[in-house]
Amino acid sequence: MTADPLAPPERWPGADGQPISCREKLKMLTENHAEAAQVLRDTFEDAVLMGVDEAAMRQVLTDLVAALPSPKRQA
Repeated sequence: MTADPLAPPERWPGADGQPISCREKLKMLTENHAEAAQVLRDTFEDAVLMGVDEAAMRQVLTDLVAALPSPKRQA
C-alpha cells in the first residue's frame, strides 16, 4: 500500500536534525499541513478547471513556495 502523498510527513525534522517531539507542535504542524494542502488543492483545481495548463500551474505553486521568505532572516 502506498502512502498518501498529501498526508503530512511521518516525522518533522527539527533544525538540529532531530525530529520534533512536542505534542502541541506536532498537532499544530499537522493542522497547518492539512489547511495548506486543502488550499493548494482548491487553487490547483480551480486553475485547471478554468483552463490553466496543469504543468504550468504546478510550476506556479512550486515557485510560490520557493519564494516564501524565511521567518528567521532579519528584515
